[in-house]
Amino acid sequence: MKSKRGSGRRSDDSVKSLAKMVSILDAFSTSRRSMSLAEISAATGLPRSTAHRLAASLRDAGLLDQEGHRDRYRLGIKLFEYGNTALANLDLHREARPFVDALSRISGHLVNLAVFDGREAVVVHRVLAEGGTPLTLIEAAPIHCTSTGKAILAFQPVAKIDAIIADGLKRFTDTTITDGRKLKTELKLIRARGYAVDEGEHQPGIRCVGAPIRDRAGRVIAGMSVSGPARQLKKDQVGELAKILVHHSELVTAKL
Repeated sequence: MKSKRGSGRRSDDSVKSLAKMVSILDAFSTSRRSMSLAEISAATGLPRSTAHRLAASLRDAGLLDQEGHRDRYRLGIKLFEYGNTALANLDLHREARPFVDALSRISGHLVNLAVFDGREAVVVHRVLAEGGTPLTLIEAAPIHCTSTGKAILAFQPVAKIDAIIADGLKRFTDTTITDGRKLKTELKLIRARGYAVDEGEHQPGIRCVGAPIRDRAGRVIAGMSVSGPARQLKKDQVGELAKILVHHSELVTAKL
């Protein structure tokens, strides 16, 4: 019995250590690309000695890189390898590609496919307009000011929306929505009509239309968007383009 209790404690300690390691990896983002041990400790709430020990283990495993002999860390290339493997095995990526390609041909504009990572809309597939070569990539996009991001965010639980707002709504252009109440009003409109519009909120002069994609359980986990220069993708074309986009996003949902 004594041995079993000891084994149980070791198992619990391992789970707790793993959770702490994950909290360290979660602390990094596109706006916080590298951190010192003091910053990791502050971001995770871990004692500095614990942060140092776990960061060293993550570094040895290739999940963190240390900048030379400096006390700064960034996410390791091993995570990129894992991400590419996960992307290759992702049902969404495999099932959506034909519809993303078709939507680009029909619309004549750039089309993006993005998944939600809990913080941002991560673009995993892009098809350029006018028969451009499809690109498989991993590129983070702000959740609050892109059409794909807003189309995803609108259908998240209230607690998640509140957390995104509390984390701060960064301004990218003069039209970026940075007020939480205004963003919630915008998300309510998106839920009502089934698609989102980005009026130069992330990049000046670019108009985008985005629609949500749901998984087997009906949760919105991804989105598709069509975008182009505002002088080409005109405002009076948005309604008709949105119908085509929503139709294709629903086809992807059906395939899932």
